[in-house]
Amino acid sequence: MKFSSKTRQPRKKRKALYNTPLHQRQKQVAAHLSKELRVKEKKRSIAVRKGDKVRIVRGAFKKKEGKIVKVDLTKRKIFVEGCVAKKQGGKEVFAPIDASNAMVLELEKRGKDKK
Repeated sequence: MKFSSKTRQPRKKRKALYNTPLHQRQKQVAAHLSKELRVKEKKRSIAVRKGDKVRIVRGAFKKKEGKIVKVDLTKRKIFVEGCVAKKQGGKEVFAPIDASNAMVLELEKRGKDKK
């Protein structure tokens, strides 16, 4: 069944979210920019990438800063160095954080800037 994006039914919105292609999920993993970057980039938010420096603004790891180690597009989560959770056996793993709960402080080199 094909559905319109104008639908209001939660089940169809949820289905569309689960079936989103990867190139569109990249846009859904976006975070706000810091005040300095807003002026420089002339944007309010940007899709995050591995290597970007972020500050967590909400949740258990609030006020922590670090570089993004991994971006999981299937779960729409980011993993930041310094934000770890302990498992039952004592092993430490990176805690998944929603990208909307982070603020980008520095950008990794992108497209035109790589030179």
